[in-house]
Amino acid sequence: MISGDLESIGKSLMIFAVVLFVIGAVLVFGSKLLPLGRLPGDIFVQKAQGSFFFPITTCIVISIVLTVLLNLFNRR
Repeated sequence: MISGDLESIGKSLMIFAVVLFVIGAVLVFGSKLLPLGRLPGDIFVQKAQGSFFFPITTCIVISIVLTVLLNLFNRR
């Protein structure tokens, strides 16, 4: 009984490691491939007192991509 639990924990850890690797690769190489944060529709206001940046289009794109990916993985 214990070896089955350890096997499932091991599989979960390997999946978690792959997900972390993919996220790290996107953070390192993503800015060169995708202009996230600089898409048309992202709000950027700069005045003498300071600046304000809200990447609304980037948030929508990321939300759509994550929704599609999660729906593909949950269709078992």
